[in-house]
Amino acid sequence: MTRLGDLERAVMDVLWDSVPGTSDGITVREVADALNGRELAYTTVMTVLDRLAGKGMVQREREGRAWRYRAAASREQYIAQLMLEALDLGGSRDAALVRFARSVTGTEAEVLRAALGAEADEAGPGGETLTDRVEAPPAGGNGRPDRAENAADR
Repeated sequence: MTRLGDLERAVMDVLWDSVPGTSDGITVREVADALNGRELAYTTVMTVLDRLAGKGMVQREREGRAWRYRAAASREQYIAQLMLEALDLGGSRDAALVRFARSVTGTEAEVLRAALGAEADEAGPGGETLTDRVEAPPAGGNGRPDRAENAADR
């Protein structure tokens, strides 16, 4: 997963905040206008969007002479993937998960419990969940089998 620099993050925030998943996206000019206060050149914003497209973070579609951009994944999907990659940095995923679980607030813990409960309710034969089948993250050479491949093998 790509880590974002400050300007890349600002551009992604514009896309995440202003482009619904069903939208055709927004133009470079619209992104530049939304980055008010930064006084960036049009070409700078265009370069950042082009690089984000190259990294797979945004999708673009030609509209006349311009491109329309939208995020390739939601902000939540991006953050979840970063969290999974962070778990792979250490030696023990279990220890890191326990430490994380102990550090969340009461409200956050309730959200996690509800999500885990919903995940268990969605489980099909063999423990496969709807999330395993639908939202499998891309393979990343992280030493773990890809969830989509795992589900297909069952």
